[in-house]
Amino acid sequence: MLQLPLNERLVLYVVLVVYLIASAVAVRQLSARGRKYRRILISLIALGVCLQSVLLIFRAVSLKAFPLTGLFESMIFLGMAFGLAYLFLSILMPQVWFASAMTWIMLLIALLGAKVASPVSEVREAARTPWAVAHGLAMTLAAAMIAFATVSAWMYLLANKRLKNKELGKVLGRMPNIEKLGRMNVFGIEAGFVLLSFGLFTGLGMAAIQIRMSQSTLAEWLIDPKIVLIILAWLLLAAILALRPLVRLSGKAVAWLTMVAFFLIIFAIVGVTFFCGTRHVFSQAAAAVVLVMEAV
Repeated sequence: MLQLPLNERLVLYVVLVVYLIASAVAVRQLSARGRKYRRILISLIALGVCLQSVLLIFRAVSLKAFPLTGLFESMIFLGMAFGLAYLFLSILMPQVWFASAMTWIMLLIALLGAKVASPVSEVREAARTPWAVAHGLAMTLAAAMIAFATVSAWMYLLANKRLKNKELGKVLGRMPNIEKLGRMNVFGIEAGFVLLSFGLFTGLGMAAIQIRMSQSTLAEWLIDPKIVLIILAWLLLAAILALRPLVRLSGKAVAWLTMVAFFLIIFAIVGVTFFCGTRHVFSQAAAAVVLVMEAV
């Protein structure tokens, strides 16, 4: 993060401060009279989304390309998509637990984005194609929908536990009802599966371009840890959707499996870069780092 240009670094610092404050407000609003904090939280999230859009514009100007060619840009866009989803849904679901859980995920995305922040570098030719734009948008929106499904799943499990313990005061009026949470979870899974399917399809188009330009081989593409994890997450989502009507998969089982899928997606986006390495990079500098690591 310290290697970013001064303007980007300053905006990123402010984004982190805004989401840290929003998270503190989200915790505070869980008190008995927490509804008065709702407007403050909405204002903070709106400010965070605006600042992230400014950061994305800075990156687009520097790249001279659509700003979804790198991991950092993807994390910024993911944060924006999730923030906008919250702002729209907060009108329909004003419950404090929904707002708090969504805010904590936004803070997580912002922190992960700061962790992978790096200066812009010249993008590879494959990343300048329409396939790259479609792929980047689809994968980022898929991650946002799976994150939304995960928030719903976590609240479903929490509400279910409290209802079993007869803690009605901690559920009624503070969370969406358990049936709605189950529907939200399934909707997020369905939307995420469709977007992830489209992302994988457009990814094949990008892979074909890279193979044609001798930048990669089919075997290297298929065994890349990031690709493997994304395919595993896609298969898990497909299994959830297939098993629900066939074996009457319970809401709790769907919720837990959703969290596993979210972990796979997040690790594929961020974790692989740090722990496993990946050839799924579209900048010249990142590609050079991969080649150096392989040579060593």
